Amino acid sequence: MGGGVVVVTATAHKTLSEFSGLVRDRIASVDPFLRSGTVSEVRNDAVRVRDLLVGVGHPVCFSSGVGGEVVAASEEDVVVALDQPAEGLKPGDQVTAAQRGVGIGFGPELLGRVIDARGCPIDGGPPLTGLPQRALANPNPLALERPLIEDPLPTGVRAIDAMATIGAGQRMGIFAGPGVGKSTLLGQVVRHAEVEVSVIALVGERSREVREFIDDVLGPEGLANSVVVVATGEETPLRRFRAAKAACAIAEGFRASGKETLLVMDSLTRVAHAVRQLGLAAGEPPATRGYPPSVFQHLAELVERSGRINGPQGSVGITGLFTVLVEGDDETEPVGDAVRGLLDGHIRLDRRRADAGQYPAIDPVGSRSRLMERVCDPIHRQSARTMRAGFAELDEVAELRAVGAYQPGSHPLRDRAVQLESVLNQFLMQEPTEQSEYPSTLDVLQKIAGALEGDG
Repeated sequence: MGGGVVVVTATAHKTLSEFSGLVRDRIASVDPFLRSGTVSEVRNDAVRVRDLLVGVGHPVCFSSGVGGEVVAASEEDVVVALDQPAEGLKPGDQVTAAQRGVGIGFGPELLGRVIDARGCPIDGGPPLTGLPQRALANPNPLALERPLIEDPLPTGVRAIDAMATIGAGQRMGIFAGPGVGKSTLLGQVVRHAEVEVSVIALVGERSREVREFIDDVLGPEGLANSVVVVATGEETPLRRFRAAKAACAIAEGFRASGKETLLVMDSLTRVAHAVRQLGLAAGEPPATRGYPPSVFQHLAELVERSGRINGPQGSVGITGLFTVLVEGDDETEPVGDAVRGLLDGHIRLDRRRADAGQYPAIDPVGSRSRLMERVCDPIHRQSARTMRAGFAELDEVAELRAVGAYQPGSHPLRDRAVQLESVLNQFLMQEPTEQSEYPSTLDVLQKIAGALEGDG
C-alpha cells in the first residue's frame, strides 16, 4: 500500500508541475498589450480612448467593426486615427487592441492587380487570400550597407535618358503643377522602363483619375507587370498613409526576391497632407505652413525605403519615382522644398512647354540628376551639358526674340541654338506610346550637341 501511495503522489506531483508549466507558457504567450478600453471622445479624424494600455502604432478595433491605429498615447488615454469614417461611433463604445500588427499580403499573385491600402482587390478580380504577410514598416539598410549605384536605368523617354539620366536604384522626383502631363509621363516610364516589376501608389487621387490612369495611361501592357495600390482622396488619412507604406512594403518584397523594381508614388504631396492630418489629430503643434515636424520625418523614411541592397544574387534595387505637386507653380512650398533635399534629383515639368503643346513638358534646364556623373560615360555627360547650355541660351533670348530685338553675331553658341531651335524641341517631344531606345537616344544627343558646338 505504501508503494501505491508513493506512485500516486509522484504522478500527481508530475501532473501538477506540467499544468503549472503550461499555465506559465500560456501567460507568457499572451500579448501584454492586449487590452480593451472605452471611447471617451469622438472627432471627425480621431477618437480618444481611455483604459487602453497600448503603444503608438498599435492597431485597434471598435465594437462597431471600425478599425484604427494609435497615433498618440498619454497616461490618461490614447488617440486613435480611424481607417474608416467615424459615423456611428460614440462615447462608451468598447475598443479592443488587435493581437497582430497591420501588414500587407505579398506574392507574385499581386502582379496585374489593383488593391486598396489593406491589400484587398478593387479590380473585380478573384480574392487574394493566403498570401504571406509583410510588415508595413521595415528597417532600412544602414548607409554603408547600401551598394553604390553604377548603372543607368533607361526609361524610354528621350528627355530623361539624355538630359536627366536616372540610375538603377536612384530616388527621383517629378515636380509639376496641375495639367502639365504628369500622369502621361508616369505611364510612359512604367511601360518602357527596363525593370522587371513596377509598384504604383495612387494616393489622394480622384476616383475618375484612378480609372483613367489604369485604363488609358497605364493600359494592359503596363498593368501586366505592375501592382497598383489605391487610396483615393475621400478615404481617411490613415488609409492614404497606409497605401504609401503598403506600396513600399510590396516593392521591398519584390526587391528581396531579386527583381529590379520601379516604385512610383503619385503623389508624395498628398501623402504629406495625410500625415499632416494624422499629426494634428495626435496633438502635434503645426509648424511650417501648418505641417507638423513629423511630416518631414515620415517623408524621409518613405523615400529612404528605395535604393539598392546586396542580395543573394548580387546588387538589386528599387528605383523610386515620386511626384510632387507644385501648388500654384510655387516650388518653394514646404513639401517640395523638403523633398528636393531628400531625393537624388528632380524632373521639372514646365507649364510654358505644356501650353505650347510640347509633351512631355520636361524642362531641360531646370531638371537634374545627381547621379548622372556616376552612371553616364564622359561623352554622354559632355553632350548633355552642351544641349542644356543650348536650351539655356534660348531661354535667355526668348524675350528679345519676342519683340524682334535679338541681334545675332555676339555669341556663337546662342546663334547656333537659335538656328537649331526646332531640332532641339523636336528631340524633347515624344508621343506617349513611343519608346526611344537608349543607344538611339544617345546617338541623336551626340549629333545635336556636335552641331551646337559647331562641329557639323
